[in-house]
Amino acid sequence: MFNNNWRFFAGDAPSASAANYKDAWWRHLDLPHDWSIEGDFSSFNPAKPEGGALPTGIAWYRKTFIVPSSSRDKRVSITFDGVYQNSEVWINGKYLGKRPNGYITFSYDLTPHLNWGKWNTIAVKVDNSAQPNSRWYSGSGIYRNVWLETKGKTSLNEKELFVSSSDVTATSAKVNVAVPVVAGSGDFKEARVRTRIVDQDGKVVAQTDAPVTGSGNKLEALLAVNVSKPRLWSVERPYLYEVVTELYDGGKLIDRCSTPFGIRYFNFDAKTGFSLNGKPLKILGVCNHHDLGALGAAVNVRAIERQLQLLKTMGCNGIRTAHNPPAPELLELCDRMGFIVMDETFDMWKKKKNSKDYHLDFPQWYKKDLEDHIKRDRNHPSVFMWSIGNEIREQFDSTGIAITRELTSIVKSLDKTRPVTSALTEMEPEKNFLYKAGALDLLGFNYNHAKYDSLPLRFKDQKFIASETTSALATRGHYDMPSDSIRRWPKDGKTKLTSGNSDFTVSSYDNVSAYWGSTHEETWKTVKKLDFIAGMYIWTGFDYLGEPIPYPWPARSSYFGIFDLAGFPKDAYYLYKSEWTNEAVLHVLPHWNWQAGRTVDVWVYYNNADEVELFLNNKSLGVKRKQGNDVHVSWQVQYEPGVLKAVSRRNGQDVLVREVKTAGAPARIELIADRRELKADGCDLSFVTVRVLDKDGNLVPDADNLVNFSVTGKGKIAGVDNGYQASMEPFKANHRKAYNGLCLAIIQATEKGGKIRLEANSPGLAPARVVLRSK
Repeated sequence: MFNNNWRFFAGDAPSASAANYKDAWWRHLDLPHDWSIEGDFSSFNPAKPEGGALPTGIAWYRKTFIVPSSSRDKRVSITFDGVYQNSEVWINGKYLGKRPNGYITFSYDLTPHLNWGKWNTIAVKVDNSAQPNSRWYSGSGIYRNVWLETKGKTSLNEKELFVSSSDVTATSAKVNVAVPVVAGSGDFKEARVRTRIVDQDGKVVAQTDAPVTGSGNKLEALLAVNVSKPRLWSVERPYLYEVVTELYDGGKLIDRCSTPFGIRYFNFDAKTGFSLNGKPLKILGVCNHHDLGALGAAVNVRAIERQLQLLKTMGCNGIRTAHNPPAPELLELCDRMGFIVMDETFDMWKKKKNSKDYHLDFPQWYKKDLEDHIKRDRNHPSVFMWSIGNEIREQFDSTGIAITRELTSIVKSLDKTRPVTSALTEMEPEKNFLYKAGALDLLGFNYNHAKYDSLPLRFKDQKFIASETTSALATRGHYDMPSDSIRRWPKDGKTKLTSGNSDFTVSSYDNVSAYWGSTHEETWKTVKKLDFIAGMYIWTGFDYLGEPIPYPWPARSSYFGIFDLAGFPKDAYYLYKSEWTNEAVLHVLPHWNWQAGRTVDVWVYYNNADEVELFLNNKSLGVKRKQGNDVHVSWQVQYEPGVLKAVSRRNGQDVLVREVKTAGAPARIELIADRRELKADGCDLSFVTVRVLDKDGNLVPDADNLVNFSVTGKGKIAGVDNGYQASMEPFKANHRKAYNGLCLAIIQATEKGGKIRLEANSPGLAPARVVLRSK
């Protein structure tokens, strides 16, 4: 990893590409880095609220390093996992190239330009000034990891090595390994490649070797080996093998690499949907953008892992990388944790969605970007399908036919083991030119759930997945009544919202969606009953920066998530947990602090039970059972302070009891760290939930106290948040107002181990402290 000790300058410095440029006065930092997230929200920022309302512009990064003289006969390359955007790179003043796409991984060979045994300077210009270029928050900078690699001039081409499986059964599987080889000067004596398949206990379960064949720069070895009684990768047990590949020349080991890999087989069927390892499985997924809330676009493994862990707890088993190639770390985590990934490359082709977006670069770069994406991600067992586009405008005219065929052909030339899809919106076959191309293996449809029933009649003998669904809207902890009517905010694409809330909130009852979408209940009830729909990817798992529909400024982040921007669950989380898991669920909403005499709509999500009885101050308000395809039960209750209690029962026996109590005035702070033990690696995080409680320990549901944080020891504050979509508070701060009783402090370990003490104070409240430890 090549992340530490970079210099950064926010602004243009045209002469900074020169090796002798004086940058000592520049800011010192470590990568990954997103400079936009450090700025202030403003409606005047060129990215606009749709792009997160944060600063963009031009900036430079520089780093000096020494390559030892002993590496003179080797190849040295640098790889950037992602730079947003229009990056240009120089080494020792020599121009290496430009890469417009902000989401793609790319590399440069540094070897011809290096000073061996002396100082070298890498300079990177990042130009995110042309705005708007995104429909959501992009971030700015070298926001993913950077790698410096030194290899022999004759070596394995690890970036293009391809592992796949075929003929998979319970008793055996064939593992195929295609190994490109880079030849340096001189001839091979007797070049061979050896591959070993190693299980999680370190046992070699199969091995083989094969000669390197070909000539010039087209050298490769093709290997195939049988694994007996393979442990199959699944969403419940994501078993990974290690494919160890070695290059020998005349019996001498030249190079070696290791590739994690999972063995599984799957099928999409026009009638029965999706099956994994021969068993029917509904894909229960979410779409996610790449930002990590208060951390912005800067990649952090623990932050991604936390999101995936939270999604797993509600029964989610799928991720769609909307709408661009993800960080490699996301796919590595999906491999280990068991998610079915729709890996997506483009949000647009030649036709624009924003005036300065990727459509300007598509004609020159689409082939290179798509090839690099497929090669990078095709060894991940979590990737089950490739998406070549999202709601592409060429869908509506004949230009879409040729492009669809070409893009699909590029994918198939690199990977024939997975289907190719595109997220479509047009459900009339004669009007959908991407469908008319006849190249897509799997038809992904966005929204229009009411038309799902008719898909097999409209698109005969096709396979279907709900590639993007729902777009329900909610603000955590906010409730508007009555809750028994569905609202579309706004009502169409031409009408501004006039019926919204003055505080830019949306009710957390599941009864509001964008005009093109539907509520969580509406959508899930449809997908649940249709076997031919392979699964769904909900828009979205988490709120994200930008696209603050239905509101204008000062709203600056989305309302679509099942979790808010801070990672706190909204009420819809419990809907899915009750439907998607076998874990017993009983969730009562809303809170119980209202004006006396008001009629309050009480909803309950539950499972593993026949009925729920509701009590107010120990007086029964009756028993309710789900009817038909209901996913919740509800009561209208005349408010009085006290205790609202729900009891779920099965066969007359209590399953769960939940109480919601009227809270008093804010009295104290509570801190709950998701992890108390951290790695002292300069990256690891603890997400600390801050709760404002009354004197009896009840969460105060409307508390908005300003909480001040101080950290001592071997850690620092990486970000703060509260999940409110219209908050103007900065993410990089040592304070945050609670929103509806909650806020968040993200604590990052340093590279030195020891205790980390976080203290939280607020005027008039008893303070709180939590002690973490990094090792």
